[in-house]
Amino acid sequence: MRLAFGLVLVSVLLSTACGGIVARKYEYEEEIFLALDGSASVYVNASVPALVALRGMNLPLDPAARLDRQVVREIYTSPVTEVANVTTSRRDGRRYVHLRVNVADIRKLGDAAPFAWSQYRYQDKDGLFEYSQTVQDSAGKEVGHIGWEGNELVAIRVHLPSKVEFHNSPSRTIERGNIIVWEQPFVQRQKGTPLELTVQMQTESILFRTLTLFGMMMVAAALTFAAAIWFVKSRKAT
Repeated sequence: MRLAFGLVLVSVLLSTACGGIVARKYEYEEEIFLALDGSASVYVNASVPALVALRGMNLPLDPAARLDRQVVREIYTSPVTEVANVTTSRRDGRRYVHLRVNVADIRKLGDAAPFAWSQYRYQDKDGLFEYSQTVQDSAGKEVGHIGWEGNELVAIRVHLPSKVEFHNSPSRTIERGNIIVWEQPFVQRQKGTPLELTVQMQTESILFRTLTLFGMMMVAAALTFAAAIWFVKSRKAT
């Protein structure tokens, strides 16, 4: 299962890189790669001011100040999460952090403090797998004037491992790679305006269905070839 999930993850990243897709810019983004077994890799991409304002983290707002990546790692490490890597960047005069966080059970992700503003649910419902997430209160911490213009966005981006049957994203679209995005104005997220996500998908992975179809085609081709050989031999015998 994890090998299949890894192959899907690699194919998605490669298709995105080769497709020339220009990603929208967000002040805070959770990018969730969900596996059918409920495990997930969560990529957090956020400005330091956003983490302070929304999650109340004790991080330096001054973009010239030293940002200790070990401190960021410790904030996101918990009994239910494992931090795979932490990197930083700069954009629009602000420092950004980028993390990959692994969780064995997406339903427990809210037990980790940085994700405690969300309820993560994953269940078998009417023969489908349903993933839902409710993002609620923010820390509402004041960060002063750091260059925000009022049009900043927050996003939850979910990569699904199987065919989607239903989702409630306002965009009504499923991006290439089986990706669905929910966006919210940053000012609404600061106020704690709830953001509701729901998606239902089939219980077999896209990779499994593809391999099954490929296997059936190979079997059909082999049977056709065998039938052709039998026909030729039978004609010679007569």
